Amino acid sequence: MTSPRRSAARRTTVLRREAVLLTAPLVVAALLGAAAPAGSAKPGAPGAGDSYFPLSGNGGYDVSHYGLTLRYDIASRHLDGKAVLTARATQNLSRFDLDLRGLTVTGVTVDGAAARFTRDGQELVVTPRHAPRKGREFRVTVTYRGTPKPVTDPDGSPDGWIPTDDGAFVANEPQGAMTWFPSNSHPKDKASYDFTVTVPKGYTAVANGVLRGQSTVHGLTTLRWHEAEPMAAYLATATVGKFRTEQYTTRDGIKVYNAVDAREAKKAAPVLKQLPSVLEWESRLFGPYPFRAAGSIVDHAPSVGYALETQTRPVYDSAPDLATLVHENAHQWFGDSVSLTSWKDIWLNEGFATYAEWLYSEQHGGASAQKTFDALYARPAKDGLWAYPPGDPGSGKNIFGTPVYARGAMALHELRRAVGDKTFFRVLRAWADAHRAGHGTTAEFIRLAQRESGKDVGPLLNTWLYAKGKPARA
Repeated sequence: MTSPRRSAARRTTVLRREAVLLTAPLVVAALLGAAAPAGSAKPGAPGAGDSYFPLSGNGGYDVSHYGLTLRYDIASRHLDGKAVLTARATQNLSRFDLDLRGLTVTGVTVDGAAARFTRDGQELVVTPRHAPRKGREFRVTVTYRGTPKPVTDPDGSPDGWIPTDDGAFVANEPQGAMTWFPSNSHPKDKASYDFTVTVPKGYTAVANGVLRGQSTVHGLTTLRWHEAEPMAAYLATATVGKFRTEQYTTRDGIKVYNAVDAREAKKAAPVLKQLPSVLEWESRLFGPYPFRAAGSIVDHAPSVGYALETQTRPVYDSAPDLATLVHENAHQWFGDSVSLTSWKDIWLNEGFATYAEWLYSEQHGGASAQKTFDALYARPAKDGLWAYPPGDPGSGKNIFGTPVYARGAMALHELRRAVGDKTFFRVLRAWADAHRAGHGTTAEFIRLAQRESGKDVGPLLNTWLYAKGKPARA
C-alpha cells in the first residue's frame, strides 16, 4: 500500500452425505470417519488471535480454495453471491465461524448437507450436521445477497467493497474482504481463488490472477479469473467499472492485464508502460517474480485516497506515479508472496516496499537511499516519524502511519550500511525465497539477516524497529 496509506502522496476430495443409507461396511466406515464424535468436537475460535484485529480470521480450520460466483448490478448496487470454500479441519469441529459483514445469507451447506447458521456481528456462525474430524477436508457453500458497504478502519478510512460512480473499487486491507464474501479473513490463512463475476454489458470486473474467459449473453458480461498461488483474503479484488483494457505477455512469460478508467488513461499510460521494466528490475533485486500474472487496475475513485497491492494486479484510486507503481509491485514479493503472520509486523510489507522506492530512485538517476535516509533523520525528535516504533505500532489505527513506512525503510538502510551491499541484497533475496508463498515474522527476518551476514545485527534492528523515540545513529 502506498506510503502513508491515507495521504495523497492475500484438496479436492470431499466426503458427501449420501441421500440413501449405504450398507456396505467399508462405505459406512468412511462416512462415519468424516464426522467427529459429538463429545470430542469443539467450536472453532471466532478470531485468529491477532491483537490488533481480534475478530479477523477464525480458528479450527484452514481454507485451501475459494470459488466465488458474483453478480453485481451497477444501478442498484445489489450483489448476489455464492462462495464455495474447501477447507481442512484443524480440530474436531462442532461449529465454526466465517467473517461476513452485512449482506443477507440465504443458505449454508457443509458437504452438501444443510447447516444451521446464525449471525453475530461480523461472524457467520455455522453448525454443520456432521462435525468434521481433525485433518479432514470439507466443503462449505454460502449463498448471500444484498448491498455491500465498506468497513471503516480504525484510522477512519474505508476498505472493502467501495461503491464508485461506475461500479466498485474493491480493496480489503486490513479487514474489508468480509464486506463481499465469507472468508477466514486473516493473512495467516492463504488459499487459491476462482472468480466468476457477472456485470452489465459495457462494464468489466477485474480480479486476481489469469483471465480464463469472458462472454456476453443477454446484456450481461461474465468474466472468469483464476489465482493459483496462495493469497490472503485482504489481497483479493473484483473491482468493477468501465475500463479500457489491454493484455500482453512479458518476455519473462508473465501475463499482464491492465484495466484503466478512461478519465485516468492519459496520465496513467506513460507509467503503466514501464511496468515490464519495473518487474524486471525488481526480479533482479528480489528474485523471480512470484506469480504468473501481473498488471494494474487504475480506477477513478477520488474518495478512496490510496492504492493497494492486490495480488498480481494492484488497484489504484487514480493514475499512479512511477514511485507508487514501484511500491505496489514490490509488495508482490513483500506482503503478497511473503505474507504477515500478525498485523503488528506490517513493516515487513510497507518498510520493504518503501525501501524499494528508494532503491529505484538510487539506481535510476534520482536521490540515493542515503540521501533520503539523511533527510528523514534530520527531522526533530518530536516529529511524527518517531511517534511509535514500526515493529509494533501499538494498534490497528497506526499500521498505515509514517513510522511503519519510512522508519521501517530506515531500519533496512541501517542494516544495509552494517553488512554491505552484497550481503544486504543477498538477505532480501533469501527472505523472498525462503518464505515464498508463505509467511514470515520480524523475528525470523532478524535471524535470517544474522545468519546471512555472520554479524550480530539483532541489537541494531531491534533499536530501529522497537525502541521508542528517535534512535541514535549507529
